[in-house]
Amino acid sequence: MLKKYPIIKWSLLTILSLIVVVVAFGFWFVSLLPSGGGPKNFEATMPSDLPYLKQSLPANRGKILAVVTSQAVMGSSGKKTGYELTELSRPYYVFQANGFEVDIASPKGGQPPVVIDDDDMGPFDFAFLNDSIAQQKAKNTLPIKAVDPAKYEAVFFVGGKGAMFDFPNNKAIQELVQYFDQNNKVIGAVCHGPAALVGATNANGRPILENKTVSSFTNQEELLLIPDAPVIFPFLLQDELKAQGANFQEGQMYLQNVAVDGKLVTGQNPWSTWAFSEAMVKKLGYQPAKRTRSAEEHAVDVLNAHKEEGLEVAKTMLVALDREQKPVDRNLIAMHSILAVMQWDVSGCYQNLKLLSFAAEIAEQ
Repeated sequence: MLKKYPIIKWSLLTILSLIVVVVAFGFWFVSLLPSGGGPKNFEATMPSDLPYLKQSLPANRGKILAVVTSQAVMGSSGKKTGYELTELSRPYYVFQANGFEVDIASPKGGQPPVVIDDDDMGPFDFAFLNDSIAQQKAKNTLPIKAVDPAKYEAVFFVGGKGAMFDFPNNKAIQELVQYFDQNNKVIGAVCHGPAALVGATNANGRPILENKTVSSFTNQEELLLIPDAPVIFPFLLQDELKAQGANFQEGQMYLQNVAVDGKLVTGQNPWSTWAFSEAMVKKLGYQPAKRTRSAEEHAVDVLNAHKEEGLEVAKTMLVALDREQKPVDRNLIAMHSILAVMQWDVSGCYQNLKLLSFAAEIAEQ
């Protein structure tokens, strides 16, 4: 039959060849990723296991208020949401290591919904889940209306897509933001957390964001993963911050970017959380305690160098990190290869794969 229909024969051969190529590529791609290990190794981590917290902690420097969303569903979409665990757990311990106690509040109070992404979990995140004091605070949040802002040196608004629904134009949050602004205290927000600044005004009734340089989860980041975001959310955060008079500082997609303007500190996304937290400590008047940077942070540095300065600079950085025995999260580099495909950026994907291959080669030496 195939002799009678050569087109069918060649079509089948072509499909078979493509399948072989795709499977072979899949095996090669997986071979570039670290084998074994992973987040499960950290599941039993306790705060006492973290070297960062074992060092001599500074004397008590006061309190910082963390605010998380109470929203469990993304509008009428039915999709579950909440606050992002990593955007609370990591700042929580940065502030603790720098002498600050952290209280946690939410619009409704009580136990808020939380989003736990297994792929992003590290020792600090598991330690937070195993920390009885942190969990007592996280599961019994203070209602915003009951908070006395005079007790706190700073406030920071935790990210999570739920923040897009119950942070903007929330009267209690607006009053909180205005108090910290009027008293020249530090205000921080990361990822979707800057939604808390929407509708907030200063003592003169002007938008708190007017002429302020800020960052947040960008339109590009939002729309790549949720194409129908303009329908699901009340607005796109980047657009709304600009509409309120902000000067928007946009960094590379899914990489670290922190904006500091006076006492206002904002971070673009989850990968900005460490730098964002330490920037807040600096704005509080202290040099951040020494901390061993994570493999994820090293990967972010390499990816930033790759995007801004080219492949050879990124390779040189990988060699230097390996020489200093500083780990690099190859999974994050792989993720950026996939993201490039999602954007139909064939060249970007190819370059990221070259970087990933080089990182794997170094790791196996």
